[in-house]
Amino acid sequence: MRRLGWLAGLAALHAACIWVVEPDLPRLLAGIPRMLGWFANAFPPDFSGLPDLLRRAAETVAIATLGTSVAALLALPLTFFATRPVAPLRLLHQPARALLDLLRGVDSFVFALVLVAAVGLGPFAGMLGVALHSAGSLAKLWSETLEAADPALLEAATSAGGSRAQAAAVVLLPETLPQTASSLLYVWEFNIRASTVLGLVGAGGLGQELKNAVDLLDFTRVVAILSLIVALVFTADRLSAALRRRLL
Repeated sequence: MRRLGWLAGLAALHAACIWVVEPDLPRLLAGIPRMLGWFANAFPPDFSGLPDLLRRAAETVAIATLGTSVAALLALPLTFFATRPVAPLRLLHQPARALLDLLRGVDSFVFALVLVAAVGLGPFAGMLGVALHSAGSLAKLWSETLEAADPALLEAATSAGGSRAQAAAVVLLPETLPQTASSLLYVWEFNIRASTVLGLVGAGGLGQELKNAVDLLDFTRVVAILSLIVALVFTADRLSAALRRRLL
């Protein structure tokens, strides 16, 4: 009966979602020929001004890389407070978890949108948006990794006279380094994809060029930019996967 109750609840949830979204298959089928017509007229892609596009691609990589590095620095202290067995102050454990939920709950795109108003247009706002959102994601992944580690290691370190935070820094972090480094690489790979659209709010990168091309209905340029985005994401994915295999 409990299983049937869960299934009924899941079905009710999807029924409510369908009611809100109002999927319209005939409208989709009617729009596909129009979309295919746009793409048919978008070939060959317009790669004129390739140096500018490559500079924007470099901005995208820089936003993701620097944003991930800053996120790691922010996430490290948050990880200790959010990990129950090693939290220096137990009273701050739940507030730290709530802060992680806040950072993860607000997308880097939204952070960048707000920060553009604070620091102006350009990749700096994008980097800050990536860093804030990724700090919550990294701290969440790292805290779960530390909590899943062998508790005997922590007990041995604390019985030798060290505090929980010292034991985590000296014993748990080195022990879980392959997992934490793998999480860092995964977040960097994700940020490469996310950074490609931050230019839509004026935060630099290839998204800026993509927005300009879409605004002008220049679909040959759109396809060229999308090709560069796919190549960039493909390269980051393969590089990150190769590094993770070496770590694990």
